[in-house]
Amino acid sequence: MPDMKIIITGSESFVGKELISQLRSKNVKIIGFDYASSEHSEYEFHKVDIRDPQIHQLIPEDADALIHLAALSRDADCKKKAFECFDVNVMGTLNLIKAASAKRIKQFIFASSEWVYDEFKVNEEKDEDSYINAANLDSEYALSKLVSEINLRQQYKNGFCNTTILRFGIIYGPRKNNWSAVESIFSGVKNKPEITIGSLHTGRRFVHVSDIARGIIMSIGLKGFNIINLTSNKIITLQDIIETSQKILNKTSRIIETNPSQISLRNPSNNKAKKILDWEPKMDLETGLRTLLNYV
Repeated sequence: MPDMKIIITGSESFVGKELISQLRSKNVKIIGFDYASSEHSEYEFHKVDIRDPQIHQLIPEDADALIHLAALSRDADCKKKAFECFDVNVMGTLNLIKAASAKRIKQFIFASSEWVYDEFKVNEEKDEDSYINAANLDSEYALSKLVSEINLRQQYKNGFCNTTILRFGIIYGPRKNNWSAVESIFSGVKNKPEITIGSLHTGRRFVHVSDIARGIIMSIGLKGFNIINLTSNKIITLQDIIETSQKILNKTSRIIETNPSQISLRNPSNNKAKKILDWEPKMDLETGLRTLLNYV
């Protein structure tokens, strides 16, 4: 990895900042692209829109990897805004594919999401080969990620570079806003006398941002076309989060369940990541929650 040239779109995002923090210890040249301004001077940075047709001029020849994190990445930012969502997430990605091809990038790493999986049946675990029925996706965000995955597969078949699609689980970690259920519940336990949720047994394979960044790094250099889930080892329920939060904070909250029988479970396997990347999460729930203490 030393002396590699790595381009990161969305470099100033939650995941981007953690990724760069981990990469800086590995003696690689980092080139960050983001629509937001950068607060750092430790790496080359360009304030740029991924839809800019001239973005290829900022990309060096033969870079080792382009890690594409930039996107409208919250469902709320895309809901009922299909044009804006697809313009950034789909057309922006196609623009980067064109630029990467022109500059002979060696690998394109695309940040996708577990939300591309449609309905999970009771006790169903899905993997990267599971059938996805796009007609069941009611999220513009999820559909935009799936369409970009399909575009990348087609481009790879037509001679595009090594392509790695990473489907992230629900990410949590130390941040002041854009919280997942994990940060929200932890904050609730700390600051409120009661917590209102749907069902205690609702769960996801929540994964800490540090493990996501480490998984991205471990995928650099992967050959061929690959789709890989980066998720935790098991489902973490809202009850797990509440009980662990209460333990850490030494507090007891009153829990109000509004729909105890309406249990929502999403269970995307990480077995392929273990096999292909030799990756699995290191951050257990209690340790991960402790990283939030200064942010809630």
